[in-house]
Amino acid sequence: MNIFVGNLSFTTKEESLRSTFEGYGQVSSARVVTDRETGRSRGFGFIEMGNAAEGQAAIQALDGRDMDGRALKVNEARPKEEGSRGPRDRDSGSSGGSFRRY
Repeated sequence: MNIFVGNLSFTTKEESLRSTFEGYGQVSSARVVTDRETGRSRGFGFIEMGNAAEGQAAIQALDGRDMDGRALKVNEARPKEEGSRGPRDRDSGSSGGSFRRY
């Protein structure tokens, strides 16, 4: 089960995120998402748990719980949409050059 963890403190490390969830079952992986350019946390991460019942128990117990001074937002991660990389994928209406075509 893949779990989304939001509202993380920018100081939260993967090790502490993993240990928080290990209280509810075996954690396959823990990842804090970081900015590619700065390496700074983006304030969210993902936990992978092999057992769905343990994952649901972790979600129920940890959603809203304080961690590093922040109330966590924990829920089942939604699958990433095919080809979706955010607003840059959308047609902005410009020609992409230094001028606009009318």
